[in-house]
Amino acid sequence: MNKYRKDFPFFKAIDEKSSEENKDLIYFDTAATAQRPFIVLNAMTHFYATENANPLRGLYSLSERATMAYENARKTVAQFINATHSEEIVFTRNASESLNLVAYSWGLTNLKAGDEICVTIMEHHSNIVPWQMVCQRTGAKLVFMECDKETGIISREEISAKINEHTKIVSVVHVSNVLGVTNPVKEIAKAAHAVGAIFIVDGAQSAPHMKVNVQDIDADFFAMSAHKLCGPMGIGALYGKYELLEKMDPFLRGGEMIEYVTREKATWAEVPHKFEAGTVSAGDAVGMAAAIRYIQSIGLDNIEKHDRELAERMLTGMKNIPHINLIGPTDASKRCGIITFTLDGVHPHDIATLLSEEHIAIRAGHHCAQPLGQYLGQTATARASLYFYNTEQEIDIFLKKLSHLREWSGFKD
Repeated sequence: MNKYRKDFPFFKAIDEKSSEENKDLIYFDTAATAQRPFIVLNAMTHFYATENANPLRGLYSLSERATMAYENARKTVAQFINATHSEEIVFTRNASESLNLVAYSWGLTNLKAGDEICVTIMEHHSNIVPWQMVCQRTGAKLVFMECDKETGIISREEISAKINEHTKIVSVVHVSNVLGVTNPVKEIAKAAHAVGAIFIVDGAQSAPHMKVNVQDIDADFFAMSAHKLCGPMGIGALYGKYELLEKMDPFLRGGEMIEYVTREKATWAEVPHKFEAGTVSAGDAVGMAAAIRYIQSIGLDNIEKHDRELAERMLTGMKNIPHINLIGPTDASKRCGIITFTLDGVHPHDIATLLSEEHIAIRAGHHCAQPLGQYLGQTATARASLYFYNTEQEIDIFLKKLSHLREWSGFKD
């Protein structure tokens, strides 16, 4: 898999020792954002250099080409997650906006006092805060499914206990950005639909690392971001079943999302355009589509296998380092390339700072999942997240540096 590093200007410069700012840098923060290959940057440059016009509005050929590029990107996203129709894909700014769209356009309209929204304790704030808002405005109640504190697994008993006749929305993360675990989304979908609830999946971490089939999952909505799968920042997508999107009011208003406007009222364009107000991010959509095609050319099965092998190497090495505490499952096949940990006596922020001085980039903090940290008794943790462009050599360097952190912090082990 190391051959793919040359596809990235970021790694090409590092490997060729031609980057002074990032000399010898090891990047272990893909769960926050991935690096971008030349093919994505070139696709965006090509669009702005040769096809730049406002899509959907002009009747001249250049605008029509821009519209075609934008709509072709929508088709690429639909195919990537196996949506039934490309019209079921709404372009947003990111997964967070996708979840907010459902909260505002479906949640506020359909919930009332006494209803319940069910999420998991491991959710990113983006899949908690919008539902808190819906509960505050409608009188609904937010319910949390809790996981096993050691394995991160949500049991069938917990699913059955928390999803009931009062549940109207079940919204869960597909892959935890802290624990790395993959939730049993098909099982949760069945439980949600059995009581008449809609089922939403936050796929920000899963889409870059594994094959996603929204029809097989039977998700009513699925949210994803481009920047975590080697695409540009500032664009994401919401999949929604067409019959649900058709009944929902727009989240944002103005621009191309209208059908007709008078002084008194407006009517809306068809799905998905009624959810895409204003000038669209066509160049970013083109970049997202290029990233998806690039990921598919590598093969998600190959990416998943490489993630697992690197995680196994890292976990095995960390288990041999005294005072390391792993957060989440110890089985590398259940980590999705995400390794979260603490080190006795060294604050996670200090871990990240010390490793940064050794040219290793990892994440430290609450990872936008504070309820999970409170549940686990961890105010902050350190996180290394891996992808197909990382190498075994990088893992070995990381483990060597990690073994010295307590010594560098003044401990005499």
